[in-house]
Amino acid sequence: MLALSGCGIRTTQVPVDAGAAPSRMPCQVSGGSITPQAQQQGVPVRVYMLCGSQLESLDRTAKISESKAADSPPEFAQALLDELLREPASSEQEAGFTTYVRGPLLVSGARDGDPAGTLRLSRQPEDLPTPALAQIVCTLAESRATQAGGAVLLGGPGDYEPHAYVCSARAKERPGGAVPTLGALPSPSATDR
Repeated sequence: MLALSGCGIRTTQVPVDAGAAPSRMPCQVSGGSITPQAQQQGVPVRVYMLCGSQLESLDRTAKISESKAADSPPEFAQALLDELLREPASSEQEAGFTTYVRGPLLVSGARDGDPAGTLRLSRQPEDLPTPALAQIVCTLAESRATQAGGAVLLGGPGDYEPHAYVCSARAKERPGGAVPTLGALPSPSATDR
């Protein structure tokens, strides 16, 4: 009969230093492989991409003029969304960055009856993959595209009420979980109607 043996490593009660544990992706784009942002026309922005199993910020240049970015929150939000839709550059991919945001996806402003600062997506936010929604919420929440003090008022193309989404630490750490929302939204005042 043939006897099978183990892997040849005996158990021991003495700690053994086998080296450092494998590390996760660096989530940092190396400086030598970045195309200088100054050569690109636009506004410097920070977007959130997935790296490993978390959201990490990434600096990019949005293709929008400074005046449009300041004057039109929906146009600035679209420029940010376009950056999330764009596949990561090779240096970003090497650092472990990826995006779950897929097009077509457009942004428009508030409709009659929406609270001020509402952004409407061309798809229902709840229908997006949860990591994509987390990317969008965290990118918009930390930009000047929103006016809701850290929350992002998002609605879709339908008649559903918008929701106030929050970019929490938990949403960044676990973008596959539910993106938190605030309670009731402020309703437009009688003078806004």
